[in-house]
Amino acid sequence: MEEFIGKLWHNWVTKAAGGHYPQAAVKLAEVEKAAGILFRGFGGDPGLNVASATLEQHGARRGWIQRLAGSGERVAQARRDAETLRLPPEIAAFPEQALNRDLYLWLAALAACDVAPNRGWFVRNQIAARTALERFPGLAPRYRRLVDAHLAARLDRAQMLPDEAAQENAIRRALDAPGTVDGLPPLNSLKSKPPHPVLLWLVAAEEDAPGLLRAGDPDGNLPPEGSGSVDAREDAHKAEQVETPENKAPMLAMFRAESLPTWAEYVRVNRAYDEDEDPNARNAARDLDRLSLTRDGQTAKSRVKFDLDLPSAAEDDMPIGPGIALPEWDYRKDVLLSGHCLLQPMIAHDAAPGPLPAELAATAKKLRGQFAALAPQRRWLKGQPDGPELDLDACVRNRADRASGHTPVSGGYLAQARCERDLACLLLADLSMSTDAPISDSHRIIDVIRDSLLLFSEALTATGDRFGIYGFSSLRRQNVRFHLLKDFHQRYDAAVRGRILAIKPGFYTRMGAALRQAAAVLGEQPAGRRLLLIITDGKPNDLDLYDSRYGIEDTRMAVHEARRLGLTPFCVTIDREAGAYLPYLFGPAGFCVIRKPEELPRRLPLLYVQLTRT
Repeated sequence: MEEFIGKLWHNWVTKAAGGHYPQAAVKLAEVEKAAGILFRGFGGDPGLNVASATLEQHGARRGWIQRLAGSGERVAQARRDAETLRLPPEIAAFPEQALNRDLYLWLAALAACDVAPNRGWFVRNQIAARTALERFPGLAPRYRRLVDAHLAARLDRAQMLPDEAAQENAIRRALDAPGTVDGLPPLNSLKSKPPHPVLLWLVAAEEDAPGLLRAGDPDGNLPPEGSGSVDAREDAHKAEQVETPENKAPMLAMFRAESLPTWAEYVRVNRAYDEDEDPNARNAARDLDRLSLTRDGQTAKSRVKFDLDLPSAAEDDMPIGPGIALPEWDYRKDVLLSGHCLLQPMIAHDAAPGPLPAELAATAKKLRGQFAALAPQRRWLKGQPDGPELDLDACVRNRADRASGHTPVSGGYLAQARCERDLACLLLADLSMSTDAPISDSHRIIDVIRDSLLLFSEALTATGDRFGIYGFSSLRRQNVRFHLLKDFHQRYDAAVRGRILAIKPGFYTRMGAALRQAAAVLGEQPAGRRLLLIITDGKPNDLDLYDSRYGIEDTRMAVHEARRLGLTPFCVTIDREAGAYLPYLFGPAGFCVIRKPEELPRRLPLLYVQLTRT
């Protein structure tokens, strides 16, 4: 009974407090696609992802009934940074569902028109709102409805201190006529509270916390390594760097109740070297308003003093040459960093020549029969000046021309000509560690890629098209591994099959450097059409900042460079989330998503036929 009465009280007092209408709520998942299209269509940065913002305490003054209900303390507000446009995960601020949906679309339009990111929060949002209304006058009625509804829901100025009321008046004027208010009046009292959040505006993005670089990192100018997980981008938190707290008497602190740590206090966790994820860490992080990071400068005693990721020289592939210095695109500086990466060509020196696996024999035979029809055939050319046989039609026509007094057309012979397919294809396979993931009880992603390369080779051998096969992975920018499986001058034989059968999962996916080297190799081929085919299972990433938008932009620039060389890049992926980033990298018609990875070996040769069809 007590629990039932408490639930009734909570529902009643929360409803009485206002500001939240769950029956009219609109979730970000419902409008994410439309908001993203609107943001990019209105001129927003196409490289930004749309993701959800987190709830944060605003510290503004609340009405007495809100304090009684314990509601209105936290709010999720829209903001944008260098990588993401973050919108509230749910909007239920208005009693009408249409208004809540319109707020999502307005925030997307406002972010697209954020033309003064270096100005203060108050002026910046006014300029963005005025720009949006000037560029797109059709937004004006929708904006006016949102302003009226939002102003009606804001706290009454009679419940505020005088300086708070002055700030509230300035905000209301700025919403009513964007660009007419130069700044917020200052708060004069220690008892004063900041203004209530403006739901129609963006909040200022938090700057990166300084000094969070890894000690001993050869790339000391890079931020901490990313996690590479899919969920890492879903939530965002404010961050700060703090000094390591001193605890000179740890045993004494154990007996003081006020010294017991909470989630909001510093806890020493050596996450930089702990590969086992804490299953409760993500849920705990959601409850935090701010993440505090520090480095105590102490070395973990359990840290192994050598890198376990790198295989021994006896087990590794054999390097070919000293390595190739390649540039990398830094979108933040808008410059191509010359010689920033070191790519090392490699070849498997101990891969024994092998036959085609028995389970692929039937499929390979069928593909060879289908692709044999694409092979160049000899045909007769008529009306030639010379040839092994007479062209009877031409002879009769010439005889008739002479009899009628006309000059006969020269050329009365047949000659044979071979119709060549002027094609060259380079297949670049992602061999990162993520390909070690299973897709069934008996197969991993790397197994599917291996079968795809074998069947692809069998099919193209039947057509006579020139092709090369390479694989890649990376371990930071100074160790991009580029595996030679088959070059253009080598015929497909047992030795090539042995190298393909020997491929194994590598490290990370620094795709830009691998694409540049593959484009350089393919660009040397004398062919009328040159196809650069990429097989991958995920987005570009590495241990450094390549896991962020930096890697996306570098890969996109590498694709543009390949197109300028006259190549046709095309990506085949089994990543179901690829629709969020591949259109930006390769264009809407430059990629294909295979929803069922086990279908990749069969579909890859058929995709090649579609891409090379004239």
